Amino acid sequence: MDTPVVDQVVEQLRDLPFELQWRVLEFTRALAVSAPHGVPGQQMLSFAGTIPPDDLQVMRQAIQADCEQVDANEW
Repeated sequence: MDTPVVDQVVEQLRDLPFELQWRVLEFTRALAVSAPHGVPGQQMLSFAGTIPPDDLQVMRQAIQADCEQVDANEW
């Protein structure tokens, strides 16, 4: 599988009818628009250390108390 993904997609597209090719194009356009755009980590460093230690302890306790539970009937 050393063929690039784009080449593999193009190969598959060639065998599809025009309508399905069009749907793939629309899908790829929708994916491109919906792709998440993040912030570089360097920009986030200015927030380091801004949460008071007491608040961090409260968050840590809440995570340990609630987030480490597994509810087998949840799904």
